[in-house]
Amino acid sequence: MFGIIGNFGPWELILILAIVLIVVGPGKLPKVGESMGKAIQSFRKAKEEEFDELDEKEKN
Repeated sequence: MFGIIGNFGPWELILILAIVLIVVGPGKLPKVGESMGKAIQSFRKAKEEEFDELDEKEKN
């Protein structure tokens, strides 16, 4: 899967960030970052809860 994407260098990352700035705009960029952070945090919390449930089921 990751072989298709390839490696990202500094120029590719700068290009991606420039496109994001153009699409989202500099005023809304902090809000987008905050939303992404909350989504990642929620995903990690759900993952940990699932692992805890699996551990409890294995013990029983």
